[in-house]
Amino acid sequence: MTKPCPCGSGKEHVECCTPYISGEKPAPTAEALMRSRYSAYVLNELDYLKQSLAPEALKDHDDSSVKEWAEKADWLGLEIHDTWAGGEGDEAGIVEFTANYAIDGEELSHRERGEFRKIEDNWRYVDGQMVSGPPVRKERKIGRNEPCPCDSGKKYKKCCGR
Repeated sequence: MTKPCPCGSGKEHVECCTPYISGEKPAPTAEALMRSRYSAYVLNELDYLKQSLAPEALKDHDDSSVKEWAEKADWLGLEIHDTWAGGEGDEAGIVEFTANYAIDGEELSHRERGEFRKIEDNWRYVDGQMVSGPPVRKERKIGRNEPCPCDSGKKYKKCCGR
């Protein structure tokens, strides 16, 4: 029985990320490497996570914390938001993504703009910056023609909205 790939590509796992994780062939793009790294977290393929790092990223790699996160998390899905370069003919690229997961029943997300570089024809993860989503307004927005919340009896635009 075949399984869908955890990366959310819609392909079967054996036709998507498995060849990259197993070392059968290199990921052709930065996005393909990002997807295979997510699948490696889901499948606890910790060696692949380390092997797919650029040399400068290895200095910050902590095997035990990667293992703990991979095993503790219930992986819920990957969303690719955008890519910049990172194609087969490129030497560098950026992939913005969100990895959704739950720990102890609490749903969380990790949104990042990841930097990738091709080293000897193999894409490698270099570094990433956390990206926050759009601001969340917790208070109701007051319309210009609504009564002013200060109870003056005037419209908002003629009172506190000036």
